[in-house]
Amino acid sequence: MNGLYDTAEPNVIDDVMLRGAVEEQGPKEEAGRIAKAEGIAFKEVTNLRLDFRQILKIDNLWQFHNLTRLQLDNNLIEKIQGLDTLVNLVWLDLSFNNIEVIEGLSALTKLEDLSFYNNRISVFENMDSLKNLQVLSIGNNNLASLENLVYLRRFEHLRTLNLAGNPLCEDKNHKLFVAAHLPNLVYLDFRLLDENIRDIANVKYQYSIEELNHNETLERVKREKEEQSQQELDKHKAAYVEYLNGPFMFEAMYAEDVDGTRLSTLPGVDELVDSYRTKCTEVCQAIFDYGLKHHEKREAEMTIFNECLQEAVTENQETGAKKIHEFQTKNNELFDELSQITDQQIVDTKSLQYSQDIAQLMDSLLMLELQLVDQLEEIIKEYERNISELVSTFLETVQSLMAQIRDLENHHHEKLLELSISMLERVLKGEMDEDMTDELRALFVDKDTIVNAVSASHDIHLLKIDNREDELVTNINNWATNLMQKVHREELQRNRKRVAEINMYIDHLRDELDNLDGREQI
Repeated sequence: MNGLYDTAEPNVIDDVMLRGAVEEQGPKEEAGRIAKAEGIAFKEVTNLRLDFRQILKIDNLWQFHNLTRLQLDNNLIEKIQGLDTLVNLVWLDLSFNNIEVIEGLSALTKLEDLSFYNNRISVFENMDSLKNLQVLSIGNNNLASLENLVYLRRFEHLRTLNLAGNPLCEDKNHKLFVAAHLPNLVYLDFRLLDENIRDIANVKYQYSIEELNHNETLERVKREKEEQSQQELDKHKAAYVEYLNGPFMFEAMYAEDVDGTRLSTLPGVDELVDSYRTKCTEVCQAIFDYGLKHHEKREAEMTIFNECLQEAVTENQETGAKKIHEFQTKNNELFDELSQITDQQIVDTKSLQYSQDIAQLMDSLLMLELQLVDQLEEIIKEYERNISELVSTFLETVQSLMAQIRDLENHHHEKLLELSISMLERVLKGEMDEDMTDELRALFVDKDTIVNAVSASHDIHLLKIDNREDELVTNINNWATNLMQKVHREELQRNRKRVAEINMYIDHLRDELDNLDGREQI
């Protein structure tokens, strides 16, 4: 279908091509020469044209993080790839290429306008993440199935669609099918979809649309429930008590415990297991409830800290701004005088005074920043102590509850061993032949075998309990460590940024004075 470059030599997207393309789009003449000399920052480029360049493979675009428009039409591209980092892309033109499969677009969630015109695509697929898509041009491709157009119903914002030149357009009902199945569409094949067509379409496809709407409603409800469940799970994970609000932990103990599961079918053992299950679940629920409440305490502590931090920074900034305002009020008049005085001695005197005022301002601003650093250090130390106490309290309570689960397991083990040995005596006397499976009977050949089976079950349960406790302890300790590292890192970055701002402002004032002195000397 696309024979534009059938005999052309394919190219790759390299640094030379990219710089050339950016320079072509940049400022011209003297401004362009200066921009070229200073270098091109790809991360600042928002529009990029790479059309008519015989490109075979999309590559090396990772530096264009802020790109919003990308033109790759009229090339030799066969596979959509290399676009994952272009997360800010709004407009993408891949028309007049050799693309057969829609893929590689999952990261482009902001995309609004997409063109596949004149390619070899036969199926709509792999576009689910393009929730903001408004314009889709896919004319002159190999789309043959009207039913595949139903895929486009997921794009609620789609208003313009071009299908002209596809095999499906040979079906005399294709416009009615589109009008019925894409009710939000405004333009089809560059023409307005009028209400008359919509009315006819809705009548023709009434029953299939009703069924489709019903199925989509069911799917949407299912998806919303899944999303809600995931949100709940995320909340539980943030509190480090996921899967503790029910019998999940108890069931995990028996998931790999073959012998324990077999023994639970014995008369009397089933009641013992049910009692253990109930009590274990109650303790797990207690851990879960406590974990959620304690998570709220940690969140509240974080909120208070951030408010205190911001209050201190804001107050310090306001004081600094006041000092700068006082300096400007005092020295604006002096600066104006300097630009008019012709007596060099007076100029030198007033320049010295102005320079001293600048130095004094710098000392004041740096002193303010030093005071803020000390103040924030105390706030952070207090925060670190509070977080440490919260974590210690949380772990003390949770580990105490975990110890209760171990006690339950030990008690269950003792009772199970007692019942199993008693059962062994009955088996050896031939009193249990009809009530036992072959797999269960294999455990009751002698005392060592049944004791080993009960002990193995006990070890599996204890390991599950220990692993869950270790996981919880590790997660919350890692959280506390990472949290404080982040706080210290951000404070260091804030301090460096503030000092750089002060130095930049002072340098600006000194440059202004130097420039004025230079003019006076001339």
